[in-house]
Amino acid sequence: MLTRRPPGWGSRRGQRRWFQALVVCAALGVTPDAWLFVTQAHKIGTVQSVPAAPVAVVFGAGLMDGRPSPYLAHRLDAALELYRAHKVQAILVTGDNGTREYDETDAMRAYLIERGVPGVRVVGDYAGFDTWDSCTRAHRVFGVDRAVLISQTFHVRRALALCRAAGIDASGVGVEEWHDTTWHYGEVREIGSAAKAFLNVVVRPDPTFLGRHEDGVAKALADAARG
Repeated sequence: MLTRRPPGWGSRRGQRRWFQALVVCAALGVTPDAWLFVTQAHKIGTVQSVPAAPVAVVFGAGLMDGRPSPYLAHRLDAALELYRAHKVQAILVTGDNGTREYDETDAMRAYLIERGVPGVRVVGDYAGFDTWDSCTRAHRVFGVDRAVLISQTFHVRRALALCRAAGIDASGVGVEEWHDTTWHYGEVREIGSAAKAFLNVVVRPDPTFLGRHEDGVAKALADAARG
């Protein structure tokens, strides 16, 4: 069975040009991810080393039987450590509650409250449909100006770039995991997501749902100030 070759493939020059084109395309594909690594890596620390900030922002990462997935639980555990170490006073959990049957945000709030964080200190954003929506809503809806972002290492660089573009002075905690299939899938997914992040930084669109200003973070910080 004959297969159709690209035009010009038969000559050495044609093969060389096609190879060069593939190299260029591959380089363009990884450039946004490299941009995130170069510009944001220095902003990532551990629970022990990251600078203190008023608010921790925890991004959703899926549910299993209505409870946080292991990746999400590890993010919440890092936020809990920061709170217990008095490095943050409030925790903003931002996730997808697009349907009645799927509610990341309440599951995240319940996880932290069950472990001793007062309910007033755990604020829920129910319209964090993607990372850009979470970041821009944190600033524009909840009034967050300075925060520690918490996510797995492969994602936190993108979160930092987006939240800083949204107006938040942010540093990040990169949660490490076993480098299993899920981890490698996340790394590969970030290559495409980095290109979208670059466009978000340039265009800075409105989130899917902006809504009115909410005072949950302000009330949480006021409660912290009262001791």
